[in-house]
Amino acid sequence: MFSLVSIVLLLEMLTISYLMIAMALPTITTHYQTSQGAWLLTAFLLLGAVAAPLVGRLADLHGKRRLLLVCVAGSALGSLLSAVATSYGVLIAGRALSGLLVPCLFLSYSLIRDVFPARTVALAVSVATSGMGLVAIPAPFLTGWLIDNHGFRSIFWFSLIGLVLLGAMIALSTDESPVRARARLDLLGAVLLGGGIAGILVAVSFGPTWGWTAGRTLAYLVAGVVLVAAWLLSARTTSEPLIDIDVLRRRPVLLTTISAGFVYGSSALFTMLLPMIAMTPAVLGLGYGFGLSAEGFAIFQAPIGAMVMVGGLVVGLLVGRRMRPQPLLVAGLLIMAAGFAAVGVAHDGKGLLIVLAGVFGFGQGLGYAAIPNLLIAAVPPQLQASTASIVGVFQSAFPAILPVIVFAVLNNSYVAPLPPEMTGGAVLYTNDGYLVAFLISAGAAVVGAVVAALLPRTIRQIDAPEHAGTAVLAH
Repeated sequence: MFSLVSIVLLLEMLTISYLMIAMALPTITTHYQTSQGAWLLTAFLLLGAVAAPLVGRLADLHGKRRLLLVCVAGSALGSLLSAVATSYGVLIAGRALSGLLVPCLFLSYSLIRDVFPARTVALAVSVATSGMGLVAIPAPFLTGWLIDNHGFRSIFWFSLIGLVLLGAMIALSTDESPVRARARLDLLGAVLLGGGIAGILVAVSFGPTWGWTAGRTLAYLVAGVVLVAAWLLSARTTSEPLIDIDVLRRRPVLLTTISAGFVYGSSALFTMLLPMIAMTPAVLGLGYGFGLSAEGFAIFQAPIGAMVMVGGLVVGLLVGRRMRPQPLLVAGLLIMAAGFAAVGVAHDGKGLLIVLAGVFGFGQGLGYAAIPNLLIAAVPPQLQASTASIVGVFQSAFPAILPVIVFAVLNNSYVAPLPPEMTGGAVLYTNDGYLVAFLISAGAAVVGAVVAALLPRTIRQIDAPEHAGTAVLAH
């Protein structure tokens, strides 16, 4: 139990990290006099996505607990660097290093699969990936208090202390996985895939700012695509590739990976759009908005966190009783789509919006918990971390790509015609714009549900390739 609590709290740090940065963003950009606040989020996701395949492969070779602790230590170092940063560039470097928290998600459930009793794995994985959403409920209040009373640097000190404590708890309570893959590390594949992911994500993230036809946008995009293509060729010709393409293209793995991207991308969209509606002042007459402060928005965050936990527990209990995770993933995405559509149509009342936020959170919890249970069923233990790392890439890429699409539509057609003196220079959108944004988001969730519905009814575990022989270490 202590081991599970330690892992769950570590993954909650990943959730809280997003929330704290989002709330501190205005203060940080004002302090450093920069308009490049997006880098605080992009740098975090970028390094997490780039590092995921290499971390996953190293975990299969050298131990999932060992790599989990390495990532925790690296992220703690990033928090320290951010806390003492004297320039915005140093702060961004610290935030990028903190992105090593991203691989902790798939490392955690891969480790649970190897060291927890078989009868408890489904529930433990579900709880770990979505279970203690209640921890996120007080986070907005805590963040507001820290920023107001101790400045924005206090959130990085909080992260540093939390990561050090949680790393120690995991080291003391959780056994190392006895499962190892027998293979060499494909460094060329790591460089090609990492560089390709980085190029594509930079282009997608900053295309709206630089211009989609700008030279540097196209340069990053083309370079990224070329490097990913080179990685695919390398993986086909290398005897021990970083990610086995034959495993990745298997229907259960490929469709689960794509579905995971839609789950996390949809969650990112809801996280961005909901506070924009709730925190816009009603006096502007746009047909929405309650003028809430960051702390006041916590009343909308609370039901999301609580229902994510409920959804995760439902998946854990049902899968533990031999229900297939695939229909639960489909249901989760459809519930998220319904939540998007309902909020788009009716977002002028606090009570209703709070209820709909909870509905969305329940679907989110179902999706979060179903994904690792599907991968555990489909992939052999010695390839668990490296295969799950690609899922981690999609879980980072989709939250970067889907918001770009939605905000491109908003910025091109639905900017509210208000004078700058009324908005304080902020860009606000019309009521119709939010309807369109939420309907596009609902459509993305429906596409994810269709992909998940194509998963086979019976998922049989893939045989491990010959080059990935298993070594089971004695305890």
